[in-house]
Amino acid sequence: MKLLRYGETGRERPGILDANGNIRELGGVVSDIGDGVLTRSALDRLRRTEVESLPRVDGPVRIGPCVAGVRKLMGVGRNYAGHAAESGEEVPEEPLVFFKATSAICGPDDDVLLPPGSVKTDWEVELGVVIGDEARYVSESAALDHVAGYCVVTDISERHFQLERCGQWVKGKSCDTFAPIGPWLVTADEIPDPQNLAMWLDVNEHRYQDGSTASMVFGVRYLVSYLSQFMTLQSGDIICTGTPPGVGLGQSPPVYLKDGDVMTLEIEGLGRQRQPVRALPQ
Repeated sequence: MKLLRYGETGRERPGILDANGNIRELGGVVSDIGDGVLTRSALDRLRRTEVESLPRVDGPVRIGPCVAGVRKLMGVGRNYAGHAAESGEEVPEEPLVFFKATSAICGPDDDVLLPPGSVKTDWEVELGVVIGDEARYVSESAALDHVAGYCVVTDISERHFQLERCGQWVKGKSCDTFAPIGPWLVTADEIPDPQNLAMWLDVNEHRYQDGSTASMVFGVRYLVSYLSQFMTLQSGDIICTGTPPGVGLGQSPPVYLKDGDVMTLEIEGLGRQRQPVRALPQ
């Protein structure tokens, strides 16, 4: 299933894509796409829905973040060897974990806003792993049983804030609109191998990132198990699993986002995002 949320910001409604790519209303079946809908049992019930019988959503609509009420938005840094190298860093011995504020979440095609003082805002296309059943001290072999599905995440990073303003990475990762999510959540049964998905990102139609989840240092199974040793992973939590090489920081000379740029990115089977970049007043 491809689950989504559509409508005005803050007033999104649940939807599902039919076999022809049309959006169908899910409001009469579930209240939203989030905690309580993403467990295995709930998704199994949802699969029994006659999708073609649901009202079709006609006309252009805004697509919102595909998961509502995210409690934890976790990132994994330097999880592709090529990206670690272009950043001038070693591949970590264990996953390098950080958090992004959930207030950074926005829709997949919403404007990305450059905050006041931004001088080094960068792009990263990432596979998002959405937790379904609660995970606590789970084994690697059982880890995927706790995954509801997958989505595209753009991990926007202000490198000056992240690396040069002291403290942890969270300051450079959490500005408003720095986490476009979607366009849809693709349930795990449609992605039999999350470690074999092509991914790319363009800025102004120039291809900067062109990689595959096959290049992850720590795969999805390992990450879910690993994180569950330190915290309970709750339904609707999202893990951003790292990015392949080709970020702005890694260019020679570095290239960063500016007002008027347009990012386009896609992960195989998970849909495409397109974000105009707009600078807020200094």
